[in-house]
Amino acid sequence: MSSVSPRKQPLVQREASTSMNDNEGGFSWLTALGFGFLTFNSGMAIYRSDGDRGSVAFVLTSYIDLVLLFACLRLFEKAPRDSARREWLKVFVWGLTTLLTVMFSYKVAAIMPPVVAVIVWAMAFATIGGGFYAFFVHQDKAAQLEQANR
Repeated sequence: MSSVSPRKQPLVQREASTSMNDNEGGFSWLTALGFGFLTFNSGMAIYRSDGDRGSVAFVLTSYIDLVLLFACLRLFEKAPRDSARREWLKVFVWGLTTLLTVMFSYKVAAIMPPVVAVIVWAMAFATIGGGFYAFFVHQDKAAQLEQANR
């Protein structure tokens, strides 16, 4: 039984022996399957674009952005907590997610009526602003206590 009080227990507990990826840098078939699916779908989208340069550029940019985003997230998870590298990775992750949000919002807003397009863009900018706040402004209570104890 845990010595942590029921109100203070984390929402998600990681069991040491039940992790699918115990070796921390190992190969995951689920990840490979996901990237294979992403690659296949991107290839099919390019094939079906009939040579439309705008569509091809959109698909390629989205694909490269997603691959870079997952790579940065993986590096971010492995980086030491108080390293400058982790802070730079946080900037890259926010930038890549912002690019994806803007790109997909542009595509969705282009086919919507003007009023709905405004709502799409408002939601996109709220998401971007919320991500910025969560990454760079907000500090959770545990981080504040850790800094106070130094």
